[in-house]
Formats: sequence, C-alpha cells, structure tokens
Amino acid sequence: MRPREEKPYRNEDGDEIEGEEEVIMSQNQWSPVVNGGFSSQKRVIVVGYALTSKKIKSFLQPKLEGLARNKGIVFVAIDHSRPLPDQGPFDVVLHKLLGKEWRQILEDYRLSHPEVTVLDPPDAIQHLRNRQHMLQAVADMNFSDSYGAVGVPRQLVIKRDASSILELVNRAGLTLPLVAKPLVADGSAKSHELSLAYEQYSLQKLEPPLVLQEFVNHGGVLFKVYIVGDVIKVVRRFSLPDVHKWELSNDAGIYHFPRVSCAAASADDADLDPSIAELPPKPLLERLAKELRWRLGLRLFNLDIIREHGTRDHFYVIDINYFPGYGKMPEYEHIFTDFLLSVVKGKCKKKPAEFLCNLCDTSTAAI
Repeated sequence: MRPREEKPYRNEDGDEIEGEEEVIMSQNQWSPVVNGGFSSQKRVIVVGYALTSKKIKSFLQPKLEGLARNKGIVFVAIDHSRPLPDQGPFDVVLHKLLGKEWRQILEDYRLSHPEVTVLDPPDAIQHLRNRQHMLQAVADMNFSDSYGAVGVPRQLVIKRDASSILELVNRAGLTLPLVAKPLVADGSAKSHELSLAYEQYSLQKLEPPLVLQEFVNHGGVLFKVYIVGDVIKVVRRFSLPDVHKWELSNDAGIYHFPRVSCAAASADDADLDPSIAELPPKPLLERLAKELRWRLGLRLFNLDIIREHGTRDHFYVIDINYFPGYGKMPEYEHIFTDFLLSVVKGKCKKKPAEFLCNLCDTSTAAI
C-alpha cells in the first residue's frame, strides 16, 4: 500500500508523541477518571483510521478530537507502509479508502481480529460505489406506510456506446428531462458531477459509463439524512430547480452542474414554502434507516431524499453515500463519539462474562 504521512498524536498536555509511542494506549490500558469527586477507571478506546487526506481534514477536526479525548477515545493513524495486523491493538477501525488490495487487507483483518469493529465491512461499502446497484435495496423494499411512500426514480445504466443512448432511452420509456450521473460513486469531485438533459438528440453527447435517472420536480430542495448507527440527523440543502413544460420545449442540449448539494447551499434558514421545507416524518425516516442498515450492512451512511413537488408524502431516494461529510452535520462531534462508545460497549457485552470491560459497568456511565 502507498505510504502516507502520519498525523502525530498529542497527549493530554498537547505534546506530540512520535513513532511507536502513539499506539501505546492499547486495549489493556486504563486511566483514572474523576467523576463527581470519585475516582474510577476508564479504558482508553483506540480508533485506528485509514482515511484520505481530504476526509481527515473534514472529519478529524480539533473539536472532535478534543471531545473524544475527554471521553477516553484516541484516534490513531494507520500506517499504510506496515502490515495492519502489526499495528494497534485497535478497538475500532474507521476507513474510507479505495482499491482492491486495501479491501482484501481489511477483509483478512476482520476475519482474524473478530474482537475489532471495522466500520464498515468493505464488501458492503463497495456495493454503494456503483450507482447501478446503489438504490436497489430501496427499490426492493417497496416502502410504504401511514406516513408516506419512499421509492427511487426510474433509471437506466449506460456502460458504453453513447450513440445508442437515445434508442435505449426510448426502449426503456424514460421521460425527459433526465439526470445523468457517473456510474462510479467513489467520493471524488467528478463522481458528484451531474448533467440535466432536456432534449433527446443531445443524449449522445454524454460520456458513458453513466446512470440516467428521470428528473422529479421537488421544489429545489433535498433532504440529507445522516445516519450514524441508530441516530438520524436531517438537514435541508438546495438542489436543482423544478423543470416546467415550457422549459422542455424551449431549452435544448445538456446542462452540466458541479456538486449540487453542499454545506454552503444549506436551505435550513431559507424562507421556503412550508410545503417544500417540511422535513420527512421522523417515524418514516426511522423505519427506513433501520431497514436499510440491515439490508446494506452499514452503520455510517447518508441518504439524499427528495419530496415530489405537489405531494406531501411521496419521497424518492436519489443517492446513498458511505461515510459522508459528517463534519457538515450539526453536533456531529457528540453524535459520533457517543456512537463509538456504544460500538465498543456492545462488543464488550458479546464477550464472555469474565472479559466484560469497564464500559459495561455503571461506574463509567458518566463517560
């Protein structure tokens, strides 16, 4: 694997600890903690991370690391130049890297270290990196309850030969306008670019491999549903504006857009029509998230959801992303550190009684 510059670990006094010393606080080390004047023992939880430099910058912010340290959690960079089993020991491995070699290394590590929680299984993540399969779990659910229905837009996969796109679109009966998205969703800026096609004969200008989705008018607002374990957080983001019939008859060609939804495009404080701004019902989202956690085998992901304009309870999932930009999620520091604690605590409870850790004791409930 490609070596990467390690981020130095800092101790409680802010001093850097270099080299091998940064992983000394292992699963067997305990440190005194004072709660309400009483001394108790708290085990240090070691989270090894293998993330891109961009993800490290956006996710491992000082506020998160400080809060984690106060809760007994330390983040340690995984050294790509060394065998993974020789590092740690870790309680949790947090990762978002590409490549077959890395996936195999991580899968082998999961099998040989069942005591470590790997977030998330590499094969499950890989499923979301292809938009041909990404939304299949939602489509298979045929999700509907008293709070509304959730589906996916009709879509068509084009793997090659742009000249055949028009014929394939007509054969599939898709209705313009169509949203074109890259087939591979690898987290890069290019994978988030999209195009909106108004006119049939310009479809051959698109560059396969791609996915074509029928565009659904949604009031120019989408809902980002962040999922961290059992916790759900929803924010509004501006999206593509509605398309009207007169636009279809007057506009020609294909319009290209960079990444549409981002923190800078937050719609939470905008003066919106209440029928557009109203968040999806919480019970609906909770049931949807629970079902998808099971079907996808993931605990860290987000859904991009839109409400069909003119309806109150008809929703579409248009994208699913693994380990999204949690740094943009309100209160992510508290949510994520509590999640890590619950993961380790849950792991402890599955061990034989003589190996139960202090996280399961009432004495550390204030952590």
